[in-house]
Amino acid sequence: MAWNEPGGGNQHDPWSSGGRRGDGNRGGNNGGNNQGPPDLDEALKKFQDKLNGMLGGKGKKGNGGGGKKGGGGNKPRNVFALPGLLIIVALAIWAASGFYLVDQSERGVVLRFGKYQETVMPGLQWNPPLVDDVRMVNVTRVRSLTQTKSMLTRDENIVEVEISAQYRVADPRNYVLNVRDPSLSIANALDSSLRHVVGGTDMIEILTSGREVLGSSVASRLQNYLNTYGIGIALQTINIESTAAPDPVIDAFDDVIRAREDRQRIINEAIAYANSVIPEAQGQAQRIIEQGQGYRESVVAEAQGQANRFNSLLSEYQNSPEIMRERMYLDSLQEVYEGTPKVLMDVSDNAPLMYLPLNQISGGSSGGSSNQNSRNSLDPRVLERLSSGQSSQNSRSGSSSNSSNSIRREGR
Repeated sequence: MAWNEPGGGNQHDPWSSGGRRGDGNRGGNNGGNNQGPPDLDEALKKFQDKLNGMLGGKGKKGNGGGGKKGGGGNKPRNVFALPGLLIIVALAIWAASGFYLVDQSERGVVLRFGKYQETVMPGLQWNPPLVDDVRMVNVTRVRSLTQTKSMLTRDENIVEVEISAQYRVADPRNYVLNVRDPSLSIANALDSSLRHVVGGTDMIEILTSGREVLGSSVASRLQNYLNTYGIGIALQTINIESTAAPDPVIDAFDDVIRAREDRQRIINEAIAYANSVIPEAQGQAQRIIEQGQGYRESVVAEAQGQANRFNSLLSEYQNSPEIMRERMYLDSLQEVYEGTPKVLMDVSDNAPLMYLPLNQISGGSSGGSSNQNSRNSLDPRVLERLSSGQSSQNSRSGSSSNSSNSIRREGR
């Protein structure tokens, strides 16, 4: 029997100083002999009575064990009260831990026992803990991936390409469930698409003007790969950061690129020169054509004028042939001698052929001395012939004037 078992009489209290603990109804003074710690069993019983009262049970009636109402003692207590309370508290804690907040830039993928259940939108949400697994996915943040690879081109050269890709999550469900490691998957897809495009392009195009085409081709092929994988990623941009030859041969390739640039520059200069020369040549050709057309028209007009003049002379010649013949002869001689500065003369006695500079002989006062010197230098026979020729010419001119006067008279 325990030392403090109810109904056991006066027992020795091990915490007291040798006295006995009596019943509460017997002694009048309990303060001097009850100085030990509180009774744990009694406190536990009081707590159970309170729980029973809260749960609908009935506690002990009266004081101690002396209650006589109803003729009975203590009724049997509910042994499931405390576990039930603990279960209720645990359920409350479990239910409270199921609340969570989804940010505006996130979506929540709900997995119930590992199976997809739904995708929750931003706001305050609740899911049963330990039953549902909610995985948050940011759908607005732009993620970036950069790679530097050495690969073989179509013309069997090695080139180093640094490429970067920006992407975001478009479908949270596919991003969480379809692939185990989305970052590794997009890295492998980017490497595959880049090698495919570079393998079908010449190195010089990759190093010079083909970088923009290379970026667009890689972006299109990479997006097709991602759609095939069902990874739930939308590609934003693809940037070709740099393209270069391997380090051991980069100087030689730089020389080749500079030579190609010089070649293109010279071609552009030649094209510019051709564009400046061709219009000028075309203008000159057009000017020559127009001059030819003008000359043709002038010649045709002159020929027509001469033909008309000949026809008019012909009509006059038919009317008076002798007069027109003499007139035409004189006009012809005038035309011949007008443009001839020298006159050929024949001398007798087998002398050499001499020529007289008539423009110097018939010059004015300024050339008088030179004319006199030329006359002095001439052969006397030539001078004599010349003087006789002048006299005969004067006589002929007189006769011609008489004949012309007679012609005029006849014309009248």
